[in-house]
Amino acid sequence: MSNKMDATTMTQAIRRELKPRLRFPEFQDAGEWVEIKLIDVTNKKIKWSFIGGPFGSNLKSSDYVAHGIRIIQLQNIGDAQFHDDYKIFTTEQKADELLSCNIYPGEIILSKMGDPVGRACLIPNKHARYLMCSDGIRLVIDEQLFSKYFIYSLINSIYFRELVEKTATGSTRKRIGLDDLKNLPMVVPKLKEQQKIADCLSSIDDLITAQTQKLAALKTRKKGLMQQLFPAEDETLPKLRFPEFRDAPEWDLKPLDKICEIKGGKRIPKGFSLTNEKTDYPYVRVSDMYMGGIDTSSVLYVPSEIEKQIRNYKISKNDLFITVAGTIGIVGEVPEELDNANLTENANKIVLKSIGKKYLLHYLTGESAQQLISSSVTNNAQPKLALERIRLFPIPVPSPEEQQKIADSLSSIDELIIAQTQKLDTLKTHKKALMQQLFPAIDSKE
Repeated sequence: MSNKMDATTMTQAIRRELKPRLRFPEFQDAGEWVEIKLIDVTNKKIKWSFIGGPFGSNLKSSDYVAHGIRIIQLQNIGDAQFHDDYKIFTTEQKADELLSCNIYPGEIILSKMGDPVGRACLIPNKHARYLMCSDGIRLVIDEQLFSKYFIYSLINSIYFRELVEKTATGSTRKRIGLDDLKNLPMVVPKLKEQQKIADCLSSIDDLITAQTQKLAALKTRKKGLMQQLFPAEDETLPKLRFPEFRDAPEWDLKPLDKICEIKGGKRIPKGFSLTNEKTDYPYVRVSDMYMGGIDTSSVLYVPSEIEKQIRNYKISKNDLFITVAGTIGIVGEVPEELDNANLTENANKIVLKSIGKKYLLHYLTGESAQQLISSSVTNNAQPKLALERIRLFPIPVPSPEEQQKIADSLSSIDELIIAQTQKLDTLKTHKKALMQQLFPAIDSKE
């Protein structure tokens, strides 16, 4: 009896997986979805409708040119987003030679490699054709039978992503081959229901795109304002001054160590490791830092016996920090929750003496300061930003009142950027939750 119940329960569980938890009213009685394979959605009338990019030996850096046919690199393939900021090209002759690896606007491209593996985005309508890199996969949908946007959304859903992750190989960076990918199962309804779901998700994506553009506009506005409010390299006056300071004296140009004290962090002693268990001694690493601050949720901790050995290398809520190894040039302020935390040896703290914290933070995160930081990195096997160079960074210093005015102006834009980022994150979270409701879960067969 017990075994029979278990089998019945299991069968019902499997059957429930062929229906989503949330269904539009007109499809409530439309029956179960059907299980297919990814390869089944391809357009068989189009040659190379499911194909990977060329072998590395067939497309080398020597094939790159300044203008021509754009190559889609791995870093262009975002998670449901095409990243347009990395551009390389090859000749039409090379693209013709690799015609089977060409891909066209509106088609789907997937990634063979993480992170995450199997992510997909749509090819933008900016060029007549593109050439895929070796880690790209072209997917052309049979739109007589399937909604392209539905399949694209399904590929990026958590359920299909879990199947890809489970099937992919590799420990540090996952990779999946075409044969494994094309045989992965997916569950689909009839075309009309596909289109209804696609319309719903595409409307949310339109909102996300609009909010993303607003965020980008705010960041561009801040960048342009910073270029106006801070003097150019080796100059002592900005292009733009607030009215009350237009007759004020020129700014001073002072080495950083004249207005601040810079001190390094400390490495964890050998034989000891950090822990997730919260103690009174948080330890801030470069991986916890981002431009502007520190992610308090990712910080690890050290036990008291280690803390005794590194307690002279702490940061204060009044300090700024700058990373000097690993990801170099991240500048931010220390949040109040991490007052008196221990600091990694790969970052230095900036103890303020005669300059405003917000003013200096804005300046050091600006374009000219970041270019100076990049040019100051040593070109060794392990690049590093030396303390001696940081101390000599020239900082334009106006009066305290003008510093405050500049800081307040830029901080007001930061508040708008934070609010816009939160709005965008809320939309993305809403879409993710909705997708979990609109798509049924399915397990791959063992």
